[in-house]
Amino acid sequence: MAERRLCADEIRQLYDQHGPALLAYACSFVSDVATGEDVLHQVFMRLLQGNTIVPEAPVAYLYRAVRNAALNARRTVKREVALDLDAPSSMFESRDSNREAALTLQAALLELPEEQREVVVLRVWSGMTLEEAASLTGVSLSTTASRYRYALDKLRERLRPYRKEGSLEQ
Repeated sequence: MAERRLCADEIRQLYDQHGPALLAYACSFVSDVATGEDVLHQVFMRLLQGNTIVPEAPVAYLYRAVRNAALNARRTVKREVALDLDAPSSMFESRDSNREAALTLQAALLELPEEQREVVVLRVWSGMTLEEAASLTGVSLSTTASRYRYALDKLRERLRPYRKEGSLEQ
């Protein structure tokens, strides 16, 4: 496996292409968007310093680095911060500007067990296959698929009031 250091342009391209999905992934581990942003920026700052050797698959490396940094950040927090529904920032933007639905989705994700939330973020926002998510999280494909299925069932139930009338049930 070839290892190398990334140049600033490559790092910028990775940030532009994967930044939003990596932020959602970081936020699946920490209690607020600001901490998730701090985690993401910390990972990219380390890359920009040029001391980090990145494996041939830099995207997989980024997800692992964000996961580790988010777990470390969570461990250092002394107390859990409650979700402030009046806060101006949300992890998501609603396509139809329905802020309430975006905040409900955020709250619903935070209510999921961490293992289920992680798989949903990896699959939906990061576009990973279940196989890739299983590899990243270190669990079997069947366990990953089950976690994903259970999480989607819970999210569908919680978000039922926001479904458009006449939409097809998946």
